[in-house]
Amino acid sequence: MTFAGFPHQTQEFLANLSAHNTKEWFDAHRNDYEQFYLEQARAFVVAAGDALRAISPRINAEPKVNGSIFRINRDIRFSQDKTPYKDHLDVWFWEGDRREAASGYYLRITPEAIGIGVGAHGFDSERLADFRNAVLDTRTRNRLLKASEAATRAGFPLSGEHYKRLPRGFEDAPEAAHRLLRHKALWAGSDQAPPASFHTKAFVGWAVRRWEKMTPLHRWLVDTLQ
Repeated sequence: MTFAGFPHQTQEFLANLSAHNTKEWFDAHRNDYEQFYLEQARAFVVAAGDALRAISPRINAEPKVNGSIFRINRDIRFSQDKTPYKDHLDVWFWEGDRREAASGYYLRITPEAIGIGVGAHGFDSERLADFRNAVLDTRTRNRLLKASEAATRAGFPLSGEHYKRLPRGFEDAPEAAHRLLRHKALWAGSDQAPPASFHTKAFVGWAVRRWEKMTPLHRWLVDTLQ
């Protein structure tokens, strides 16, 4: 399937799923899921993956669920919210082993908005330690600051700051490292209304142009932590 843009029915399906989030409703509308969610996501992953390789040649783009397409089913085992499905569509592109990826390019489609960005939404304990050590190194930290400032100037602010205080043992860290040391994750991105190109094949170019502006941050994460 050649990507020609996401049809209006993609967001309509997500909106209706949000309003009727039950297995019975989903089963009755499984054809809509297949046609307007899954098929469109697969086509986008192929087209966007091809375009992304111009700026990140080693990127992986797998047009399947549990590849570049996240599962629509929610993990409700430990959640008070027992609604079974996500009301958004997530796609992701990464380098190397998917399970070990330190960063990725992501796109989220909701009934009302588009989220786009790069980075890692969480560090495990080992990677968090590696990240903090990298932040303490002046040269490595300066590269990260330069990458994050470029993304912020382009309209994609840095996120992931979690702690109110410096972690124990880092009290003597240079002041330039303090904010970064309070991070538990690191990503840049923005949420916005769907662009005019959303329903056309030009949406791939729209996404890739924004990912390109954030690529220095992605590159830092992969080269430093992966």
